[in-house]
Amino acid sequence: MSSAPANTEGAAISRPAGSFRDRLTMRQKRLVWVWTFLALPILFYCVIRFYPTLQAFYLSFTNWNLMKPPKFIGVANYVKLYNDPQFWKVFRNTFTYLIIGTPISLVVSFVVAFFLDRVRFLHGLIRALYFLPFLTTAAAMAWVWRWFYQPAPIGVINDVLGMVGLPQQQFIRSVDQALPSIMVTSIWAGLGFQIIIFMAGLRAIPNTFYEAAKIDGLGEWPILWKITLPLLKPTTVFLVVFSSIGFLRIFDQVYNMTTNDPGGPLGSTKPLVLMIYQTAFSSYNMGYAAAQTVVLFAILLCVSLLQLWILRERK
Repeated sequence: MSSAPANTEGAAISRPAGSFRDRLTMRQKRLVWVWTFLALPILFYCVIRFYPTLQAFYLSFTNWNLMKPPKFIGVANYVKLYNDPQFWKVFRNTFTYLIIGTPISLVVSFVVAFFLDRVRFLHGLIRALYFLPFLTTAAAMAWVWRWFYQPAPIGVINDVLGMVGLPQQQFIRSVDQALPSIMVTSIWAGLGFQIIIFMAGLRAIPNTFYEAAKIDGLGEWPILWKITLPLLKPTTVFLVVFSSIGFLRIFDQVYNMTTNDPGGPLGSTKPLVLMIYQTAFSSYNMGYAAAQTVVLFAILLCVSLLQLWILRERK
C-alpha cells in the first residue's frame, strides 16, 4: 500500500521560527555586544555623576542641616549667596587663580617642553624629574612648600634671602603675598603633566613641515609662529581647559598650606571649593553649600564652553 502524501504545507507552518538573535544582522549583533559591555559603566557613571549632580540642584533649593529632613525654601539660598560679601571675595580669589595661573602655567610648561624636546643627554631623567611633582600627593607637596615659606631659620626661602642681604618675606602670612605664594605652588605642581602633554604634541608634528620650512629659508622664530604653534593648537586647547578647571577647583594647596587659618589671612587665598567645604562640614548648612556647588558647576561649564568656542577651529 502506498503511504499518504506528506502535508508539506502543514509542516512548513508548524516549523518553529528562528530566534531573535538569528534574525539580527552582523552589524546589529555587534551593536548589541557593544551596548552590553557599555551598560555597566554607563550605569555606574550615572549613579556616581548624574544622580549627585541632580541631587545637588534639588538641595540648593532647601534648608538642610543633616539633622532634619530638607525643607524647600525656593531661591533663598541663591539670594543669600548674592548678598554675601564673603562669597564675592572668594569669587574674586577663584578667578584670580584662573586668570593669572592658567596663562603662566601654560607659557612656562610650553617653554620647558620646547627646549626639553631638543635635549638628548639624560632626556628621560630630566623629563621624569619634571613629572615627579605631579605624582606627589597634594598634601605632602603643600606641607613641603609651607616649610619653604616659613620665617628664617626654618624657612628655606627666607634663609636664602637673609644670606644675600634681602629682607624676609611673610609669604603665606601676608594678605598681599599669600595668594601669589599658593599660586606658585599650584603652577609648580601641575607643570610636569603639562610639559609631558606639550612634548607629546610637539613630537606628533611631522618633520616634513620643518624640513620644508628650512628649505624655504625660514628661521627659528617664523617656524615657531607659523608651524609649531598652529599645529599644536589641539594640544593647547586641551591644556587650557584642563588647567582652567584645575585652578577653578583649587583646594588642596590652600587647605594644607593655611591649616591654622584655612583660606589664608582674612580669607585672602580662599577659593570657592574651600568655601563649599567649610559651609558643608563646619557649619553643616548643606542647602547653602549645595547652592555654592551649583554656582561652581555653572562657572566651570561656562568657562570651558567659552574657551572651546574661542579656541575652536575657524574655517
